[in-house]
Amino acid sequence: MNRAVTLAETIRLTLADDITAGRLAPGSVIDESQLAIRFGASRTPAREALRELAAAGLVEIEPRRGARVARITTEQLAELFELMAETEAMCARLATYRMTAMERFGLQSLHAGFNPADSALDAYDEYNRGFHNLLYRGTHNGVLAEHAATLRLRLAPYRRAQFNEDRRIERSFAEHEAILEQVLRGAGEEAAQLMRVHILTASAALAQYMRRART
Repeated sequence: MNRAVTLAETIRLTLADDITAGRLAPGSVIDESQLAIRFGASRTPAREALRELAAAGLVEIEPRRGARVARITTEQLAELFELMAETEAMCARLATYRMTAMERFGLQSLHAGFNPADSALDAYDEYNRGFHNLLYRGTHNGVLAEHAATLRLRLAPYRRAQFNEDRRIERSFAEHEAILEQVLRGAGEEAAQLMRVHILTASAALAQYMRRART
């Protein structure tokens, strides 16, 4: 069972990278059987990976027609990041005022225990998810936290792709540090503004990466 989950995650991440880099063009057919052969897997983890990519909006699955790379315009992607920026800014502001002492300590410990200079993409991706998820929970608003997590899942492959830009991991980590500083100071409005800039900067880095990858 654990191997199937690992394979599904590997397939999902690889396909997400291929799509966001333009190696799989919008509208391209993704054959489930060929996908399984490519990764030396059964069709079960391949199917699971495609379902997760469909939930994120990267793939479209049609009955009896299979899976295709979804067509998403740069305008739609920009709108999604704009929505994400406002949602995460709200999370940062509320979490600043509502996090418990233990939750603040957990966020601080996560950040302090990570070294971006010695980390690969997968490691930073995991740290990044953890940082934002702790802020979601810190809002103590279940509806907002669920909305943020759902939107994050939809944009996750694109947010991951931005880390391919030169030194983006180091800059992203520094942006987190600035946000954390304001959270610990109890400066909710400042934390929200920095978070908004953080997400919009990620959007700009992604756009630059995608332009370079497709030329």
